[in-house]
Amino acid sequence: MANDFNTSEISDINQSVEIPHMPKVLYLSYKQSPKRVLKGEIFPITIKSLSTVEDTIDITYDFSNYYGLEPLGTTPYRDSDDKYYFDTFYFLVTSKSAKLPDITASLRTYDEQIYKKTTLDGSILNVITLNPKKDFSNIIANSFELEEYKTTSYDNQHNIIVFVATATNCDIKSLHFNNVYKQGVESVSDNYFDSKITYYIVINKKIENFSFSYFNLKQNRYSRLTIPIIVNDDSVTTQSDLKPKDQSRERLKMFIATGVAFIGIILILWRKRYIYLIFILIPLAYIAYIGMPSKELCIKAGSQIHLLPVDNGTIFETTKEVIHLQKEGSVKEFVKVKLQNDKIGWIKNEDICSY
Repeated sequence: MANDFNTSEISDINQSVEIPHMPKVLYLSYKQSPKRVLKGEIFPITIKSLSTVEDTIDITYDFSNYYGLEPLGTTPYRDSDDKYYFDTFYFLVTSKSAKLPDITASLRTYDEQIYKKTTLDGSILNVITLNPKKDFSNIIANSFELEEYKTTSYDNQHNIIVFVATATNCDIKSLHFNNVYKQGVESVSDNYFDSKITYYIVINKKIENFSFSYFNLKQNRYSRLTIPIIVNDDSVTTQSDLKPKDQSRERLKMFIATGVAFIGIILILWRKRYIYLIFILIPLAYIAYIGMPSKELCIKAGSQIHLLPVDNGTIFETTKEVIHLQKEGSVKEFVKVKLQNDKIGWIKNEDICSY
């Protein structure tokens, strides 16, 4: 289903329609246009233009009479040589049927004369609609890659996966999964040629690996990606801290501290020197600090509880009255709290009661 393209020479001017009673000063033809496209695909067309006016300064275009497409800008990506302009436009296919726009070119000269003369008629496209499996992510792209990911506990029945993905030649905002409890966008950079998204999904705790597919335009087939479910004890932190971490580190530190304290006790009993108390007190203080219960916070009425500690992120609950919640941690202007239903959320520092 890869794109196939036609190439026509500038001498093929039968496609151009000029306004009568005016001398022809501009000739247009397709240098590149697709024969078939996929619904959801981003594709280019390239217009080859020749001006007979020596002092031409610019050529601009207007689109009309098209359907099933979303133009991704009306300013072209331009190459040129001594004779020709090669102007490339990009379109997103949004429907099962589509037609290229009629493109009317306007020529501007150095003395500010404007000639609006030539229209290149758009053709009807052959649109292919995919029939994917249930694991399809609704992504059609040249590439789609997972950069980072992290899984934490959402509630007693669900985990939340937060991941960062990058894509090329992709409408990354169309990302969507089937059969998940919740999902949404936390941030997106939707430059179609090189896009990036931070996305979350809430899934059942029984799932050990989360797999999904996207359609790879370069390989003309579905590609499959898998996120292993490695649950972290801490909650989701910032977007730059999404990679899975070793859950055993804190437990290992406590075991080491306990071992050092045990050695200190042996040394005191053996050497009868109380200087070795330092090997007991410091490790015990560390263990007490790790095991210290969370601090309780007073949260104002009307406070917004965020899914992630990011501005303009998803808000999944708003407090109706003043409540008291356990503090679990903090990141910059956000504080991590445990809700009464055992879910983890984030509130802004400004929403904490001041006494």
